[in-house]
Amino acid sequence: MEILPKPATVKNPPEQFTGDVWLDVVAAPQEAGQQAVVGRVRFAPGARTAWHSHERGQTLHVIAGVALLGQRDGTVLEVQPGQTVYTPPGEEHWHGATPENFMEHLAITENGEDPAPTTTWLEHVADDAYHRP
Repeated sequence: MEILPKPATVKNPPEQFTGDVWLDVVAAPQEAGQQAVVGRVRFAPGARTAWHSHERGQTLHVIAGVALLGQRDGTVLEVQPGQTVYTPPGEEHWHGATPENFMEHLAITENGEDPAPTTTWLEHVADDAYHRP
């Protein structure tokens, strides 16, 4: 058993996010057989991901603020602190903070045997698609 060093906070790239978004890695595979990837992600007011999907799905657990999570059919969910959302493998979605407040969530994904990233990034979310339900 060992205490792992804390990786530096990273500002997420503008190609994949609109607005300011920061990532702190909580868990990443350290050796063969480990597949869980967990990040604490903080969104500035109005910040959001681009459309994307995860090969093995994604679990989001909102810690603070209110999250908005959009689906391709136009549905936008409002997710409160303490609530958890699962997006199935391959489902295209986006998530972000409301325009008024910061939002923080845990993002939990699972790598495959291949260490390559399992997220497929797509186009940015149009302003008219980013709204409260």
